[in-house]
Amino acid sequence: MRLDGSCQCGKVRFKLRSAHPYPFNLCYCGICRKTAGAGGFAINLSGDYETLEVEGREHITVYQAELADAETGKTRTSSAERSFCSICGSMLWAWAPDWPELVHPFASAVDTPLPTPPERTHLMLGSRAGWVGVRADPHDQFFERYPSESIAAWHQRLGLERPD
Repeated sequence: MRLDGSCQCGKVRFKLRSAHPYPFNLCYCGICRKTAGAGGFAINLSGDYETLEVEGREHITVYQAELADAETGKTRTSSAERSFCSICGSMLWAWAPDWPELVHPFASAVDTPLPTPPERTHLMLGSRAGWVGVRADPHDQFFERYPSESIAAWHQRLGLERPD
């Protein structure tokens, strides 16, 4: 499925192909919540990095979060790059060198109508802010940290063919 997206001010526009376009992963981690999750969570999709085309690249700024090690207290810079518009601050996508073939656009930046997921995965609930309530449907799944099921495996398990 082709996804078209943009920032709020329109200075950055992008398009890419996604074989897994259902917006089902709700991430409650502190990084997502603070950078893109006004509702207390962010939703990202999976796309093919090689197909990413960007207009207005000069307006993109990249943020790499500082991560604290719970045991040592030391911090390190995350390898994941979160791209956002330097004019309006809209989060656009995340990319990590661990999976260089993938890019993860935030559903909030996608302008293409997205398919409705039959269930959702609530992840990183251990980092959820106390004021954030979890609104769930009967088939939703819940994880304190990360699920073992990938975005691709979730789509495959539910028989969700790529809508074109």
